[in-house]
Amino acid sequence: MRTQNMNEEKDRAILVGLQLNDGSSFEHNLEELESLCQACDIAPVFTITQSLDAPHQALYIGSGKVHEVKEAAANLDADLIIFDNALSPSQARNLNLEIGLPILDRTALILEIFQSRARSREAKLQVELARLQYLLPRLSGMGTAMSRQGGGSGSRSNKGAGEKKLELDRRHISHRITECKKELQTIKKQRVTQRKSRNASQTPSVALVGYTNAGKSTILNAMLSHYGNDEITDISHKKVLQEDMLFATLDTTVRKITIPGKPAFYLSDTVGFIDKLPHHLIDAFRSTLEEAIGADLLLQVVDVSDPYYREHMRVTQDTLNDLGAGDIPMIIAYNKADRLPQFAHDLPIVTGNHIHMAAGADLGMDALADLILSNLFGKPVTMELLIPYSQGSLVHRISEAGEVAKTEYQNDGTYMQVTFTPSAKDHALMQEVASYRIG
Repeated sequence: MRTQNMNEEKDRAILVGLQLNDGSSFEHNLEELESLCQACDIAPVFTITQSLDAPHQALYIGSGKVHEVKEAAANLDADLIIFDNALSPSQARNLNLEIGLPILDRTALILEIFQSRARSREAKLQVELARLQYLLPRLSGMGTAMSRQGGGSGSRSNKGAGEKKLELDRRHISHRITECKKELQTIKKQRVTQRKSRNASQTPSVALVGYTNAGKSTILNAMLSHYGNDEITDISHKKVLQEDMLFATLDTTVRKITIPGKPAFYLSDTVGFIDKLPHHLIDAFRSTLEEAIGADLLLQVVDVSDPYYREHMRVTQDTLNDLGAGDIPMIIAYNKADRLPQFAHDLPIVTGNHIHMAAGADLGMDALADLILSNLFGKPVTMELLIPYSQGSLVHRISEAGEVAKTEYQNDGTYMQVTFTPSAKDHALMQEVASYRIG
């Protein structure tokens, strides 16, 4: 067990960690739990740990440890108890009865962060849906365990605002879940329409993915600063929130990047991933994460200065696999490499589709842009084609996708000299017209 610095102005929490023989990094999980608390404006004042082969069925930790937690909470004037993993509804209920304080688990903590950070109508609905789905099986006996999520700021004076939400009966909550799903379906249709409009422009898309606080928003903002959009001069209003904190942004943002003399592409910033991210949160955010599912290229951003970055990469890949995006081509950007002495003076370093860089220090943006373009657009290919007149629609598609230098109407069909800048979207078309190639 260990004691943290106390902060009288914040809710004070006892953290409880259970070490299991499941291959996970226990110390990392506890450090991350403290970071999640800080993101919730909660002050961890003490940490109690226990090692077991399996969680206690009724209390998650042993009954002796429960008594130790209760004593520590009384001695340190704690306001709530936070557990490092997901608790079952019965475990949370039993712990609340035993300790007499609000009980939060890792899932509830993440939900609270999401609720405080949601800005768009879609994000707010998604968070509400996830919170209600979490709350529904926990209505009976939860007491004030979810009060912070309804209260907003989390200060002691606001406690109780969330308790009113707990008074909703199951029928009311179930009805609201249905309403949220319907509203999200409507928003999803609008998003699909927007995506179709972008796809119709033949402009490929790149999705930023990765562990939370790895620097995805920093890279998006740096791209906008360097290249922005050929249609605007002031890009300040196009930038996204960029903070050194977990889950600084939840809303998916899509921006057009236009590099002078190069083809344009769309760059989207998606919500960050985290270990033990509740599945119903993934489900709730699936519509926004579809920007990653539908992307031509993924740009995984990794905080290489974090000692657990390899574990973060594993979590990211597992989450992408769960979303059905595990096979999309990927660039890996090892960000914040300037914090490591072996890389600090040599950035950027490009090896295949991997790049060591530091977006916050403006190191490697041009190299990253080149890497993106080389993946999206191969070397230009010039073809001479003779398209039968019966394939008039194909002539139109070729004219839209390539740069036509010459067109002649001959006896056997339409002769075209066209240059393609291959992209994921043009690959199928190039294969289709290969049979009409001459010369």
